[in-house]
Amino acid sequence: MITLVTGGARSGKSRFAEQFAASISTNGMYIATAQAFDKEMRERIALHRTQRDNESFHWETWEAPLQLTHCLESILRHIEDNELLEEPVILIDCMTIWLSNWFMELDVENTGNEQLLDAIDTLLEYLQQYPYSIIIVSNEVGSGIVPRNKLGRMYRDEAGRLNQRIATLADKVFLVTAGIPLELKSLAYKLEGH
Repeated sequence: MITLVTGGARSGKSRFAEQFAASISTNGMYIATAQAFDKEMRERIALHRTQRDNESFHWETWEAPLQLTHCLESILRHIEDNELLEEPVILIDCMTIWLSNWFMELDVENTGNEQLLDAIDTLLEYLQQYPYSIIIVSNEVGSGIVPRNKLGRMYRDEAGRLNQRIATLADKVFLVTAGIPLELKSLAYKLEGH
């Protein structure tokens, strides 16, 4: 089962995703995509890890700023090797940070766009066959202003397309606004013939 949780910055989406994970399993694998490039980000990451450690729900944290597919494969082997009593839920937080990591890794504006699209395709194909529940957190970036520069517009467009593709695969899609989650997929209007 794939669940997408999206919303704006500080909307409560990560908190909801963690609570949703706790409602479907007793333990989870938390895949963090953020990288600590400065002091503030190191502190932010440490705070999030401490908050997870202080919860009654057991999280095992994995880091995958770029190689999400490899990380998911490693988690799969880890689960099989440890013969866990209950299947864990996998939480990826978050796809838009993962996407920005790729934008920084590659020269997407000039030559790296094909590599980016290959990384996205590989991940989405892998997600479709993954045997455990996955909750994916992603920012909704299309509700803001149009970025001034080409790279910003490319990022916004790719983030929107990535969210749409994940939503197509997902069994549930939640939009979180002001801490209130709404499940969208069950409410989606169906056009005749589609």
